[in-house]
Amino acid sequence: MAVNKGAIMKLNEFLNKYPVFRLDEIDHFLEKRGEATASKRNSLLSYYRRQGRVITVRRKLYVTVPYGASPQSHPVDPFLIAAKMTPDAVLAYHTALEFHGKAYSVFNRFYYLSDSKSVPVRFRDYQFRCVKTPHALKSKGEEKFAVVQAERAGLDIKVASLERTLVDVLDRPDISGSWEEIWRSLESIEFFDIDKVIEYTLLLGNATTAAKVGFFLDQHRDTLMVDDSHLKSLGDLRPRQPHYLERSKRKSGRLVSAWNLVVPEDIIERSWMEVL
Repeated sequence: MAVNKGAIMKLNEFLNKYPVFRLDEIDHFLEKRGEATASKRNSLLSYYRRQGRVITVRRKLYVTVPYGASPQSHPVDPFLIAAKMTPDAVLAYHTALEFHGKAYSVFNRFYYLSDSKSVPVRFRDYQFRCVKTPHALKSKGEEKFAVVQAERAGLDIKVASLERTLVDVLDRPDISGSWEEIWRSLESIEFFDIDKVIEYTLLLGNATTAAKVGFFLDQHRDTLMVDDSHLKSLGDLRPRQPHYLERSKRKSGRLVSAWNLVVPEDIIERSWMEVL
């Protein structure tokens, strides 16, 4: 199908606004402007791909290349790509720490929460992985608890708050980096709404996670202004028998009886501080 000049100008308006976009977003744009046919949309996308203005990340997901820039070398925003992977995507775990500027290290793997089916994607040097929303939240209708809206390149995206992220990275260290990375990242955050942290931890309802959150808050009770009442609610949920900080690895350590948690010595002593 031939592409008329008017349709090109309409889509150019869209591309100037969206550095990353999904197919449903371009369909919505064209529908509002009376161009809502799949064949017309496909012709427009093909035209702009040939012009080097649009790059395919994966099926139904695209990056816009500004006029005069090279499709091969134009830098892309991996946070926007992750946030646009699915309509319900939420930046989470270490990716949320990075987005908020609180990660100790920079990763090339980006995680997002979604209930949509989404396979891992590699684009350039980046990897994008979907994590399913915890069942405990879905069963209570709290999938979006402590999810905030943020702006990136003029677009609205969803990201886990720092309160939710504190709990999430302790809950899933397997996708959040080493314990040193987790501790250093969390310790760079000057303030948490502790009530929100507790509420989210209780929503997850996982005894080991409650113990890990409790241990972290206990270790930082002065700097984070943690009250005994906060710790008590977590202590009521802690495991009845000793659990490892990371059960899959069962690394030896010291039993912190207050939380029934076996914690590696380097975390208790924060040994990485010795080299500063």
